[in-house]
Amino acid sequence: MSETALLYDVDAETGIATLTLNRPQQKNALDMSMRIALREAVYAIRQDRSIRAVVLCGAGQDFCAGGDLRGMNVASAEEGRNRLDDLHGWVAMLLDLDRPVIAAVDGVAYGAGFSLTLAADFVLATPRARFCMPFMKVGLVPDCGAFYTLPRVVGLARAKDLVFTAREIQAEEAQRIGAVFEIVEQDRLRARATQIAASLAGASPVAFGLAKRALNQSLGADLRAMLDLESAAQGIAFSTEFHREAVQRFKDKTTPLFQWPPA
Repeated sequence: MSETALLYDVDAETGIATLTLNRPQQKNALDMSMRIALREAVYAIRQDRSIRAVVLCGAGQDFCAGGDLRGMNVASAEEGRNRLDDLHGWVAMLLDLDRPVIAAVDGVAYGAGFSLTLAADFVLATPRARFCMPFMKVGLVPDCGAFYTLPRVVGLARAKDLVFTAREIQAEEAQRIGAVFEIVEQDRLRARATQIAASLAGASPVAFGLAKRALNQSLGADLRAMLDLESAAQGIAFSTEFHREAVQRFKDKTTPLFQWPPA
């Protein structure tokens, strides 16, 4: 892509798509052009099966400062609801994407920026990364799916703390409460995110997609529903060529198809 609010790049060799929020002078705050570009990119990724993993990052020194307040001139409750409904379509699609999503966070991840990280499967952060749900400071409530994701990631009590107090947390606390997977030095952030994406891209796409969707449903389902889902998913996974080849490689004591940790 040329210089736009979102840079969208796909490495044809690895199948890794990189989405770079690209308004560095505004700390990559989400304006309408970026929201539209993200929607188009997420739709494109969903349709393109050659894409095996996604890396989400920010240009410059920050991940995302949240919504651009200068563009939030909402005249009515109906307009406000429609604004969020338009956004939530692609947010739900990103959350449910049947491929690994890795967020690489440097600097601020505030508001909708924090919410975007919660939509990822793995969050990497630099030591200078900062996370905040600042909505109470401007009389708003969390969005971009945070009411769903935040309690599931950090627990209900900690979610209330972060939302009600609007306090900022550093990378170490974010890791301690489960919102960050790994802390990485700034000069290694992008490379490490790509490394993890490449490793996960080597997993069975069928098994990964089935497991991710089952885990996303698990907290809202009862035991019987999850057991039924397991049976159906495992039946599909057993039938894949990936499974058959992986078993044969195990028997032959040759290099496995999927390798972790990434190296």
